[in-house]
Amino acid sequence: MTIPPALAGKKYLSLTTFRKNGAAVQTPIWFAEGDGKLYFMTRNDSWKYKRIRNNPELMLAPCSVRGKITGPKFAGRARVLPQAEWRKAKEVLSRKYWLMHLPFWSKKDEFLEIEVTG
Repeated sequence: MTIPPALAGKKYLSLTTFRKNGAAVQTPIWFAEGDGKLYFMTRNDSWKYKRIRNNPELMLAPCSVRGKITGPKFAGRARVLPQAEWRKAKEVLSRKYWLMHLPFWSKKDEFLEIEVTG
């Protein structure tokens, strides 16, 4: 599936991941688009990363910087990218966010890919 127009070009997404007990947790994230997929970066010790590892199914919606939902929700599936695939994710994120060019990122950072499924 391609990126829905309601998500394309937005600055932030509300990423809804699910705890083991099924409870939904919403988090605003930076993201970038490339080849019909969405990419974002997070630390591998963050709760959202751990929730995605346990359950890659998620929900997405455009939002404000503070996480206020501003559009429709979409189902998606996340994938933790192996280090060999980080280059593409970093390139699309760097094109959108100038802060990605600064060298202060953590060694715990990981790149993830989201495919919108519905």
